[in-house]
Amino acid sequence: MRAGLLGGTFNPPHIGHLVCAQEALAQLGLDQVLLLPVHEPPHKAVEADPGVEHRVEMCRRAVADDDRLAVSLVDAEIPGPSYTVDTLRRLHERCPGDDLTFIVGGDMAFSLPTWREPEAILELAELGVAEREGVRRADISERLGDLPQDRVRFFDMPRLDISSSLIRRQVAAGRPIRHLVPDAVAEYIDQAGLYR
Repeated sequence: MRAGLLGGTFNPPHIGHLVCAQEALAQLGLDQVLLLPVHEPPHKAVEADPGVEHRVEMCRRAVADDDRLAVSLVDAEIPGPSYTVDTLRRLHERCPGDDLTFIVGGDMAFSLPTWREPEAILELAELGVAEREGVRRADISERLGDLPQDRVRFFDMPRLDISSSLIRRQVAAGRPIRHLVPDAVAEYIDQAGLYR
């Protein structure tokens, strides 16, 4: 199986995440995209974190009506910060035959040389880079330097100025979030009283 991996805190998951997954499926020829909610990101604290269980449940609800999308607990079930190279190694142990594509935005791709074991990451998975209208592809390729460029594939992502922090602010202010997140996620946030 050709599996795309979209990691993040998903606090909460929103339509930008789902559009990114959809575009990666279509443009990179993937069979499925897995959302990988992290237990704890390696570089920053999770702001207003309702807990990994809530974030996993919101991800499940976000993808429930699309069988090309699923949720993996490969990071969520490991306490402490999770590094991409460790995540990819765990996934290879669980599903050794799968071709993996780790999906990132252009900013994250640009920082790849500073990640833990970037060469190993590109051995374990291709990098699927979401870019708006191909703006910075040459810059990213140049920045990756000696890393194997044939393991990096770009796909176009429409510009959506939606962030999880915006959604948390909307909820805290009592403003609507419908159409910014899937309806099932909005219902869950309301029922569980998150972000108030």
